[in-house]
Amino acid sequence: MSAKRVEQSKRRASTPTRASVLEREFVTEEETTISNVQNTNPRSFPYSVKQQCWEKAEKVKGRDSDRWRQDGLGNIVFRKLVGCPGCLCHDYDHILPYSKGGKSTLDNCQVLQATVNRSKGNRTEISRSELIEKSSYCRVSGRDMDLLELSAYGNVRRGQDSGGCRIQ
Repeated sequence: MSAKRVEQSKRRASTPTRASVLEREFVTEEETTISNVQNTNPRSFPYSVKQQCWEKAEKVKGRDSDRWRQDGLGNIVFRKLVGCPGCLCHDYDHILPYSKGGKSTLDNCQVLQATVNRSKGNRTEISRSELIEKSSYCRVSGRDMDLLELSAYGNVRRGQDSGGCRIQ
């Protein structure tokens, strides 16, 4: 095997590539992995900011704070349900909308029920009571929360403030 082919073979083995046909030319390019790419979209919150934003949201008494939080309106949200339209789903919201100069920083981030966030849009002149009206209400029992955790994580973890009670 020629030295050139050996080198190409080594590169293929170490770096995944993808191929596409553009303007009738066959083009291959190296795939970029998430670990080497900085967040190039300033509209999105970086992972570290999302982590800290989750941490600053209100905890749900008796539940694992890594999994459950309350948004600023009191809506309970589940960590695994992000970007979906359900009542336990959440978004990382720009308090001052990005379109109005808001930055993707921790100071401008809040966990907000997804339904409320979509209703809020880029409005800044919206009252707390209007946002509460837009909340998607759902009544969730401790047992329901247990089942969600079991489905998503394979186990149920209680918060330190649960008092030792267990739902049977």
